[in-house]
Amino acid sequence: MFRNNYDSDNTVFSPQGRLHQVEYALEAVKQGSASVGLRNNTHVLLLALKRSTGELASYQKKLIRIDDHIGIAIAGLTSDARVLSNFMRQQSMTSRLLHNRPLPLSRSVMAIADKAQVNTQEYGRRPYGVGFLIGGHDATGPHLYEFSPSGNCLEYFAMSIGARSQSAKTYLEKHFEKFLDCGLDELIKHGLHALRDTLQQDKELTTLNTSLGIVGPDHKFEIIEGDALAPYLAQMDPKDDGTAQPAPMETDP
Repeated sequence: MFRNNYDSDNTVFSPQGRLHQVEYALEAVKQGSASVGLRNNTHVLLLALKRSTGELASYQKKLIRIDDHIGIAIAGLTSDARVLSNFMRQQSMTSRLLHNRPLPLSRSVMAIADKAQVNTQEYGRRPYGVGFLIGGHDATGPHLYEFSPSGNCLEYFAMSIGARSQSAKTYLEKHFEKFLDCGLDELIKHGLHALRDTLQQDKELTTLNTSLGIVGPDHKFEIIEGDALAPYLAQMDPKDDGTAQPAPMETDP
C-alpha cells in the first residue's frame, strides 16, 4: 500500500468509500505469525506460531489466558494485544465480582469489538493493529470468534489469521465437516496440520515455535508449550512435499 490523500486520519473516507487507516491495520494483522482456531462439540483449540527476533531473544508469546473459560491467539502488534487482553481481563473480573459468574463469551467479544470500533470513528486515534482468535466455553457451549481491527467479530467453526493463513484456511475448509464429531486428540492433530501448512516448505513445527491452547466444559483454558507439546507433534502425519514417487519401469520377461 502507498500513501495517498485520504489516509491522513481514520475519519477520512476516500471517494471509493474506504477508510485507508483501517485497511492498514488489517494489513498489520496479515504480517503477524499465523494463528489457527477450531472446535468440536465440546472443546475449542487455539494454535499459534511463535517468532523470535533473533538468536539471543526468546520467542514471543502468542496465546493469552483471559479467564478460566476464555483464551485468545494473536496476530499483529503484540503491544496492542497486551492492552486489549488487559481490557478483556478487567471485563471478566468485573463479571465475577459484581454478578458472581463467568462473563458470557459473546459479551466479552462485543465489548472488545465496541472498544476497537471507537478507534475507527474518532479523530486523533488509530485502529489497533492486531487481530484475535477468541476461544472459550460458557453455558451455551464452545465458541470461536475472530476479532479484527475494524471492530468486526464473527463466529466460526474454524479460522486462521496472520501470515500465510490462506494455506491453513484451505486445509480447514477441506476437513471442517469432520471437526464437530471428532475426539480431542484428533482435533489437535487437525489443528497442527493446518498450522504446519502456513510454514515454508523447509520448516517444521517444533516444541519451541508452537503453542497450543485448550478449553472445554471441564477443562480450564490451558496453554501447552515446550516438552509437553512433544507427544502431540509426534502423532502428526508426515509432511507431503508434493513429489510423487516414480512408477517402476516395466521390464520384458
